[in-house]
Amino acid sequence: MSDVLERIVAVKRAEVAAAKRKLAPADVEQHARAAPPARDFAGALRAKVAAGRAAVIAEVKRASPSKGVLRADFDPVSIAKSYEKHGAACMSVLTDKEFFQGSNEYLQAARAVSRLPALRKDFMLEPYQVFESRALGADCILLIAAVLSREAMRELEGVAAGLDMAVLVEVHDGAELDAALELKTPLLGINNRNLRTFETRLETTLDLLPRVPDGRLVVTESGILAPQDVARMRAKGVHAFLVGEAFMRAADPGAALQKLFA
Repeated sequence: MSDVLERIVAVKRAEVAAAKRKLAPADVEQHARAAPPARDFAGALRAKVAAGRAAVIAEVKRASPSKGVLRADFDPVSIAKSYEKHGAACMSVLTDKEFFQGSNEYLQAARAVSRLPALRKDFMLEPYQVFESRALGADCILLIAAVLSREAMRELEGVAAGLDMAVLVEVHDGAELDAALELKTPLLGINNRNLRTFETRLETTLDLLPRVPDGRLVVTESGILAPQDVARMRAKGVHAFLVGEAFMRAADPGAALQKLFA
């Protein structure tokens, strides 16, 4: 891992330890199992693709480590409403505080005013966080292959499956792809941004694509900024997208989504 990723993981482990002191693992699991049923995250993506449209996971993100604050007038409620109005399939809400200025409350607020299935975008390391995610209302979790062992990914996927949650596994290179393909989830995210250098290349998705077996739904992540980027991906059979920065910098995020994917 890069120094940045190592720092993020160290902070996250400390945050989880603090969360456990506030709410015991048995209690957070009880809250998760008592939560209303999860929305069908994978089904929402597949429905868009089946209709011949781009399946967009639209991101609710205030800031990032590499770009700083993306949106000063950040209102997760209005953003979520705009995304749903303008055709998003799902949404992704950043909950990491230290590095992305996110919060659990943003996820709860965005999901409460929208029918869109919601991904909790955070650094999942332990089963506790999966139960916490479902208790917060998340319908899907993100597993980042760069920070997890094969065993840890399988364990976290199993916990999510037991809660009827979807799993989006994120990779950036061939070794991570091999590890991700051991999982059962059909949702495979390919991050065009190198988490070690923060360099972004759309070729990352296109280079890995031939190695992805049938039955997986590829979600291209990062660097989708213009209609020609969308056209380039769709010409290669990639119809699912996770986009944040391009929308967060726009006056109306949902209108920007509709324009980008028109």
